[in-house]
Amino acid sequence: MKLSDIIDFLEGIYPLHLQEEWDNSGLILGNPEKNASKALITLDITDEVLREALDKNCNLIISHHPLIFKGIKSLTGRNDTQRLVENAIKSDIAVYCLHTNLDNSPSGINGYLCEKLGLINPITLLPQREILRKLVTFCPLEAADKVRQALFAAGAGHIGNYDSCSFSTQGSGSFRGSDQTNPYVGEKGKLHFENEIRIETVYPVYREAIILDALLKSHPYEEVAYDLYKLENVFAGAGSGVIGEYEEAVSEKEFLNRLKEVFGTKIIRHSRLTSRLVRRVAVCSGSGSFLIDEAIKQGAGFLVTADVKYHDFFKGEGKMVIADVGHYECERFAKDLIHSLLIKNFSTFAVLVSEAGTNSVNYF
Repeated sequence: MKLSDIIDFLEGIYPLHLQEEWDNSGLILGNPEKNASKALITLDITDEVLREALDKNCNLIISHHPLIFKGIKSLTGRNDTQRLVENAIKSDIAVYCLHTNLDNSPSGINGYLCEKLGLINPITLLPQREILRKLVTFCPLEAADKVRQALFAAGAGHIGNYDSCSFSTQGSGSFRGSDQTNPYVGEKGKLHFENEIRIETVYPVYREAIILDALLKSHPYEEVAYDLYKLENVFAGAGSGVIGEYEEAVSEKEFLNRLKEVFGTKIIRHSRLTSRLVRRVAVCSGSGSFLIDEAIKQGAGFLVTADVKYHDFFKGEGKMVIADVGHYECERFAKDLIHSLLIKNFSTFAVLVSEAGTNSVNYF
């Protein structure tokens, strides 16, 4: 199977547009046109993981944490990253990473954690901005329905839990084709006025190429007129963290025990308990302290995350319990999520979950 087929599938679900500016998700090493024989899924790439990939004849490693975060100006093996890159290249192992684009998708790791915790009605805690665009196009009356349906099928017209959203107005369009044209209506060289429909709809920017292709293929005109607008609206379809709820509230200690069971840890760092029942829970895998204020604002009884600093625990005093379950503990589920997606959609492709322990934090 071509590596590009796997990449197209993963990025169709977790577009690179959703990653943070500082991130480096995507294909790190390898030629997308080469064949991938077997994949190894891991949280981090270490010497042990590389050896495991070689031993199991995997020529593709899919990791959550990127192997390369910053630019490399030389390859001299002087640090761990350079050495791992050199060894992966020598071993002809491709490296693909799904990091904050996996974090920022509602169907990504945070949504997966909500399922593990039994939370329902999950929504994005802090939606992203500058993801939405508006498309405006003009077409003859008889083609309006066909064009609309093509745009909707390509992924346009989603607003919250509604789809097929658009707005249409009728007006008169004018044009005159040169001698080199073959107009759908009117005659070349003559000014023509046509009753047209103006169609407006919204879409996420990562669907733009597909949507424009659908527009051009469904539109009858030789030259299709359209406008693209950048929107400042928040996009609830992606962002940081997820907040969900329980049908029946539970006690704080009961919820802490649930966290221990789900995340497989005997120790949870947390702020002072509030003695309230827990119904709404915010979740952010990895470092989620930046979401404390937003979680409080949205009425969360708990924020489940990792890497919380000492003074950040004070921010929840009397309002919300902040629970630090550990960085590795909450992100290790990325391996199971990626594995389940690949084996479900590529039944003939061998996908393994790494057995190497990559947690750099130990407890005594």
